Amino acid sequence: MAAIVEVKYFNSFVLRKTLDGSNDACWNGSRGNNTYPGRAGAVPITPVAVANDNAWFVEEARIRGGFNNTDVGYGAKAYLVEDEPNGSRRNNAMIYSGIFNSRTGINNTNVFSVATDITRAIDPANGSIQKLYAEDTKLIILQEKKSSFCPIDKDVIYTAEGNTALTASNLVIGTNVSYAGNFGISKNPESFAVYGYRKYYTDKDRNAVLRLSQDGLTEISNYGMIDFFRDQFSVLNGGKLTGIWDIYNKQYVLSIQPKNVNSFKTLSFDEQVQGWTSLYSYKPQHGLSLKSNYYTLGPSSIANTDTAGLYQQYISTVPRAQFYKTQGKSSIEFIFNPKASMSKVFKTINYEGSNGWQVDSFVSDLTGVGSVDTDFLDFATTNTQDTTALIYSYNQGAYDNYGNVAPAVLIPPVNRAGFARKENKYMSNLVNSSIATPGEVVFGNAMTGIKGYFATVKISNDTVTDPGGTKELYAASSDYVESAY
Repeated sequence: MAAIVEVKYFNSFVLRKTLDGSNDACWNGSRGNNTYPGRAGAVPITPVAVANDNAWFVEEARIRGGFNNTDVGYGAKAYLVEDEPNGSRRNNAMIYSGIFNSRTGINNTNVFSVATDITRAIDPANGSIQKLYAEDTKLIILQEKKSSFCPIDKDVIYTAEGNTALTASNLVIGTNVSYAGNFGISKNPESFAVYGYRKYYTDKDRNAVLRLSQDGLTEISNYGMIDFFRDQFSVLNGGKLTGIWDIYNKQYVLSIQPKNVNSFKTLSFDEQVQGWTSLYSYKPQHGLSLKSNYYTLGPSSIANTDTAGLYQQYISTVPRAQFYKTQGKSSIEFIFNPKASMSKVFKTINYEGSNGWQVDSFVSDLTGVGSVDTDFLDFATTNTQDTTALIYSYNQGAYDNYGNVAPAVLIPPVNRAGFARKENKYMSNLVNSSIATPGEVVFGNAMTGIKGYFATVKISNDTVTDPGGTKELYAASSDYVESAY
């Protein structure tokens, strides 16, 4: 009697016995997942057979089940050099496949022949490879602790004098050459951004932000920002360092985003002034530049999911300082420090520019105050600062004699509680709002001015004068008198 036996899963024949003329007993399973009869996980297929001694099952791998008959094996083992190969992770090595040519229809990207030299390993002491970037005829390799490159389709030959020379070779990846300086990309490949022949990235473990160009590596974090990046990188705790090239303003934008912390810092580096020019109030997940436009990806892990998505920056129809549908404020912080060795009293603040600027804070330097009993020892036990209250902008501080304040309709004459305007220059007196300190006779509202060697000033846009509009600031100054030398 003829029978059809199906080969199912792997390489086994499944033989089964018929219980009666209509019902067959079989299970949906395989040796591969240990679900054939008699083992846990067997799933019966209808019609269901009643398990008894007459129901039996046999798995056979030999043709016709004969002794020493032909075994159904796996066949040829292509490119397999070990019977039981064990995987290994080489995070300091590279491997390349066969060629791909769409014109001729050749696609060998899944071919890794051990008959050819297809791997290139670099010094494991410098950590794992975090980023690869192909540029012209070289492959830039960024490890955790080192930056280097390998020529493509070329090799490096060293002369007797120790100089290097490139020569054509059949090697896909040539000899590894290191850039001067022990800097890598740590474990933050997301900080990498490129424009032209300039590459930007961070080395968190060495408190450095780097530019890699034709003249080698440069620490651009040294341009007045050493302590800033040192402090920010120290609290990153496995967070993100998102680097983006802003082609609209031609700046490198770096967003420092600590893990499990809501605070972040997003700032930009400008090659034209060789410095870090701006701090931004937005937190990009990532971004890109395309056809002279700058795009960023808004946050997604916030309560208002409407702000998530891709946004184009610098659109004229969107108010200034608005990011991801949230309107912010622009601010500038600077220091007044004329005649550094003279103790001064700052009496006024003046600026040239647009209407709409307010003074958020005007604070003097720290002054040490000793206790009354031990003052002769000159041991400072507390530090104090002179401060002033918020100074309203020209429009925001407007009010009339009937109790109406801006932006309500005012009845002349109009008074100003903040900045006043004279000859198109805005000016305001500084009213001291600090508390009394030991030995101080005149303090607070009873005096005018801020005492100190220098003063730190923060000014910002108000929320009344053309919100989101253009605000310009040309110069700021302060009238002061000598307190003591």
